[in-house]
Amino acid sequence: MNEINRPHSMEARENLLREAENVLQQIMDSGVAEDSIAEQMQRFKAGFAFTRLARPCTPGDGIKRIPVEDRPRLISVFHRAMGVGRVTKFVPASGAATRMFKSLLALYGRGDQEDCLQGEDADSLFGKVFFASLDKFAFYGELADVMDNNGVSLAHCLANADYKTILRYTLKPEGLNYGQLPKGLIPFHKYKKVSRTPFAEHVAEAVEYATDNQGKARIHFTVGPEHRQAIEKHVSRILTSYPDIRFEVSYSEQKTQTNTIAVDLSNEGFRSRDGKLLFRPAGHGALLVNLNELQADLVFLKNIDNVVPDRLKGDTFEFKKVLGGLLVELQNKTFDYVRLLKRSLPDGKMLSAMAEFAVSDLSIVLPENYAHMTGEEKAEFFSVMFNRPMRICGMVKNQGDPGGGPFWVYGTNGLATPQIVEKSQVDLDDSSQAACLASATHFNPVDIVCGVRDSEGRPFDLMERIDEETGFISIKSKDGQELKALELPGLWNGSMADWITVFVEVPLSTFSPVKTVNDLLKPEHQP
Repeated sequence: MNEINRPHSMEARENLLREAENVLQQIMDSGVAEDSIAEQMQRFKAGFAFTRLARPCTPGDGIKRIPVEDRPRLISVFHRAMGVGRVTKFVPASGAATRMFKSLLALYGRGDQEDCLQGEDADSLFGKVFFASLDKFAFYGELADVMDNNGVSLAHCLANADYKTILRYTLKPEGLNYGQLPKGLIPFHKYKKVSRTPFAEHVAEAVEYATDNQGKARIHFTVGPEHRQAIEKHVSRILTSYPDIRFEVSYSEQKTQTNTIAVDLSNEGFRSRDGKLLFRPAGHGALLVNLNELQADLVFLKNIDNVVPDRLKGDTFEFKKVLGGLLVELQNKTFDYVRLLKRSLPDGKMLSAMAEFAVSDLSIVLPENYAHMTGEEKAEFFSVMFNRPMRICGMVKNQGDPGGGPFWVYGTNGLATPQIVEKSQVDLDDSSQAACLASATHFNPVDIVCGVRDSEGRPFDLMERIDEETGFISIKSKDGQELKALELPGLWNGSMADWITVFVEVPLSTFSPVKTVNDLLKPEHQP
């Protein structure tokens, strides 16, 4: 009997060996380290602990309001730093416009139905608004031209309610291909002679607050590899509109080593239809590697779709400079203290001044036993707390937008720190935590200026400042099958958890995101 079964056992072992070799090769090809994959698989099983909210940050309790009379001084401080070339603008720009055109893509997918706007469902209502206002979009002329070049009249299609044809030339490769392009390449704003994409608007912003005394402006875009060539060509054309500015534009892509493995609902490696393991981009937190490698000094971080036309840029320009000036001012004082702490043990009066500065200016909470600590212990505490990357985060009043907000969050040491927290990080089954989340007065628009060098001018290693417990697991689908996806701690959430964080209230006018194409019909995006 053993002799009969032996060949089958050998065959089974050989199959297992081939499968193991196949899996090993896929892991090697993925670019993700084996130990990282092992940690990710364990994380799927263990999950993440929820963030413990203490209370929302509010004006006077975690959110600063900059008095009008202080703004000129801070702007002057910023201009000096900008003038000597310290400023870089960092824009995550790899996001596709698929979500922006989600409803239109759904309408186009409705078979051969002549009138794709039949019904009163959300997509149909969205489409009706879109077509009724088509001539108000900055890309209207470009759409008419591409249709005309293919022997099709946009006006005739509108008159005859041939919406499917218009959608085809808006969304598909034979036309504008907006269903596949990055959001940054979609024309957002119409001017007298030209239209501008988000890339063009960000370049215009950089000219104002990222240009040094030598006329050099520094911008960094993170982009998807499949669109990088088109983006670089597009941005190169934009730069010709500013002959007096020398641009230093750099690009990077999300690193493959930051991808995460996907699993099925049983926490086993998910396999696509071709039988291969699936590795996915791990969210915007993966871009911390790009920011770290940039090794810049003062970095303005802002999303690609949060732009306005020139006529509304005044508040944006003013508050970018105010936030930047505040960062420099706080950095200078922090650096002075760091240098002092390295030289000698400060006396009691100086330690008291440091404590006041830490609490009032940097939103640092002192340990409960601070009053009983020795001078040496206090000095050690401040040496650690002051010698960290710093970020000043603009916050707008909450208007019900989905996304993160500013909260005091309990750390593992029991101390509360100011953090940007997403809904997915909170235990909504805990009524007190859900109530705390709902009581937030402010919203995170991703309007951040980062100081990423230390008192000696050396770049911090930002990878050492991540709270690994702030990632999360989401349910996605591929090929009609559900899977679990692992998201790294967000770029402005857990990835910056151990930074000095200061929240500042900024006007709502500085926040004008475009999440759907119909958002471009809002007054702030119209001429």
